[in-house]
Amino acid sequence: MRRREFIKLVGGAAATWPLAARAQQSERMRRVGVLMGVAADDPDAQVSVAALHQGLQETGWIVGRNVRIDVHWSSGDVARLRKDAAELVAQKPDVIVAGYGPIPPILQDLTNTIPVVFTQSVDPVGGGFVKSLSRPGGNMTGFIQFEYGLSGKWLELLREIAPQVARVGVVRELIGPVAIGQWAVIQAFASPMGVEVEPINLKVAADTERAVSAFAPGPNSGMIVIVGVLAFVQRKLIVELATRNRLPTVYFNRVFVEAGGLISYGPNVINGYRRAASYVDRILKGEKPADLPVQAPTKYELVINLKTAKALGLTVPPSLLARADELIE
Repeated sequence: MRRREFIKLVGGAAATWPLAARAQQSERMRRVGVLMGVAADDPDAQVSVAALHQGLQETGWIVGRNVRIDVHWSSGDVARLRKDAAELVAQKPDVIVAGYGPIPPILQDLTNTIPVVFTQSVDPVGGGFVKSLSRPGGNMTGFIQFEYGLSGKWLELLREIAPQVARVGVVRELIGPVAIGQWAVIQAFASPMGVEVEPINLKVAADTERAVSAFAPGPNSGMIVIVGVLAFVQRKLIVELATRNRLPTVYFNRVFVEAGGLISYGPNVINGYRRAASYVDRILKGEKPADLPVQAPTKYELVINLKTAKALGLTVPPSLLARADELIE
């Protein structure tokens, strides 16, 4: 389902929640805590939380009648995330949903008893959150955003839509092992393709414009923006910098392309939150996270902004157009 269509659907469904909240209060109230790594005014994150609401409603959980959902928002600040996570754990909810950001390792330091469902993890086994994908074995389970091999696909797509690119800046955050894994895969793909790759490191939000601008002047250059909460929070700025410096860029999430970016390839995040609702439902009904397998995305979406391609002087190959899940004009 396309994001715009989902927003309309959620809008209609949301209108029923206040009515449900006024229904009889005889059922036991369960508590679900949601910890998000982005700010409360982020429209795409709001849609994701709405998808969680709707998914729970479809399994019989009515907000205000038999379930209460408390959402804690951040803005990409790890210190703020740690504080919010500690407050949430102290409230002892029945389940915690870990949203976007470096949330699972933070929660892992705080509790080994409260069930946690993560929505967008990258390497939960390598991160030590679960023992294996099939048998998590602890208090955490959920859904992965992608496997590291996808990082090589981003480089392939960049060369397909912009064949002249021979120098690629990889926008990455130096937080945790995820950026290291993605960088390693891109390097492995770059060498046989004859592509030079350079890291564009982000440590804090103020780094972004300086780091991209320092990379941009080289000839035949392009960028890949890999998974990271800072990049997601600053997506409008990063797209603006790519446009200003005429850098063909591949992104990990479609929201960058909706903001004017060139091309993205990644999972449908909204579906991830809907699927997370099914695990929350099963845990609230008595199943253990240890027994619920970690699941991979069911589909990856290829989204292309044709207007941006034209502005960059790029002709999108017919083979790429045919594979696209959505074309933005």
